[in-house]
Amino acid sequence: MARRPLPRILSKDSAQIARMQIARSRELARTAADSATDVLHPLITVSRGLRRLASAGRRRWADTPKDKRGPLLFLMASGVLVVALMPYGPLLAVVTVMAAAAWQGRDRAPSAPEGPDESQTERLRALYEALVPHFAGAEDPAPLYAHGGEWQKAFTAHEFDDGGRVGHLEIRYPAYFPDGEPASRARIEQLLAAKAGRGREYHFAWDEEGNQLTVRVLAPLPGDIGAQRFVSAPGETVLGFTDPGEVQRTLPLAYGEERIDIPPVVWRTGVRSTEPHLLVMGHPGSGTSTLLRSIALQALRYGDVLIVDGGGTGEYACLSGRDGVLAVECALPGALASLEWAAQETERRLIAINQARQAGDPPPEDTRRPLWILVDHPSVFSHLALTDGRQDPQTLLQVPLRHGRAANVTVVVAELFDSADVLDDAVRQHTRARVVLGPAAQRQVEAVLGVPPHTTPPAQVPPGRGYARLGSGPVHRLQVPCTPDPYDDATSDADRQAVLALLPPRSTPADAQPVETPERAAQPADLTKTRIEATPLATEALAAET
Repeated sequence: MARRPLPRILSKDSAQIARMQIARSRELARTAADSATDVLHPLITVSRGLRRLASAGRRRWADTPKDKRGPLLFLMASGVLVVALMPYGPLLAVVTVMAAAAWQGRDRAPSAPEGPDESQTERLRALYEALVPHFAGAEDPAPLYAHGGEWQKAFTAHEFDDGGRVGHLEIRYPAYFPDGEPASRARIEQLLAAKAGRGREYHFAWDEEGNQLTVRVLAPLPGDIGAQRFVSAPGETVLGFTDPGEVQRTLPLAYGEERIDIPPVVWRTGVRSTEPHLLVMGHPGSGTSTLLRSIALQALRYGDVLIVDGGGTGEYACLSGRDGVLAVECALPGALASLEWAAQETERRLIAINQARQAGDPPPEDTRRPLWILVDHPSVFSHLALTDGRQDPQTLLQVPLRHGRAANVTVVVAELFDSADVLDDAVRQHTRARVVLGPAAQRQVEAVLGVPPHTTPPAQVPPGRGYARLGSGPVHRLQVPCTPDPYDDATSDADRQAVLALLPPRSTPADAQPVETPERAAQPADLTKTRIEATPLATEALAAET
């Protein structure tokens, strides 16, 4: 008897073949449905017309007064009798009814005009003529761009918005154009942004292999998304929101009375992060403090936060005395003491983790809880320290910046463009995650992010609007969630309540006797001691200066 072969486990090739068969079956089903629709199209049209004629008859009967319905019925019966007695009358009546039904059941939607209209053609021709000096070659035997040439060959696809301006455009350009040079690209992008319509943001996608440029008008990012609890895992921080299609993830958010899904820019921190620290640059009023406040509210869910505010405007007063907030320092002595403690804490964590690994044990509990160091405007403290002959606070950030990833310590620094030259080399070198907020020039954005953005800046930049780049990834448009200072009089009630709802409860004062509760007993002893001792250290230093 012949031996039957054993069934094989599906391999990668067989699974791919199965997917191809499923896709082919779906294509056949779709083709069959389209063919059936084409064959049955006359029947569908007649059926639709009969339904419309019946509806018109019912409306006519309902509009007829009751005293005139009897004569109307007699007239209809007489007509039916005359048609029945006529030679070929029933046949002619059926043909007439079918013709009327076919006429009534026709598709009445106006057909879309093929190709652009006269005004749109003039816009495309003007764009083509403006590109001729940049894309034309003197030695090209068959130039694609020439004065008075055919723009249809250069523009393979085009779309217009409701205002008649260009909304999408695909441009072919000759292979000898130096599309690898940033200066050449910038000239073309600036020209297209001016000719296609000012006051809008454009996204430019260069296909160097296919010699094609795709220009797309970007919709404005929503700037009124308030602070809320985001759906994120430990070690994930939502910096803001970006365009659909730029990231492979969306977040469900409360937007007024509705819930919408918006793609976020998620910054991942921790031991396995490749961008463990963040640098935020901007102008006054661009939203740098708002971003740091949003990061602090998210970090307090899983870790401890140390805030050093060089601005001295009280932007972080709402976080003072909260659970998980080790200190909020606004004076130079307190900042020096807090940052010195942070450096020593980073070294202590490194030693404890190293000893545990040598012993073959997991890391201690007091090293697993993330520690966040948020420094806003460190240049102010650097100037005060230089004037007073003290140590620059930025030098104390070298240890957390260099060894923070292994010790589960994250550093976030926010600074203004006017004081960018005061930043320490360690801050520039170890902050691989970058954010630029506000109306920054193209060279400023490129100096911070490393590469220029592929979009044009908006005409009016709202607060919290800018660009973000994580490591060597792409540049994303960014809109920071609205997280204002709840103690500011200019803050609306809705935004104030949203921020206050995210704040952790008040912690026990440092000089008070701690109450032994199950939650406090479950925390590591060293971490609790750290929280209590952080504030007296800064207070003592401030008193010494006074």
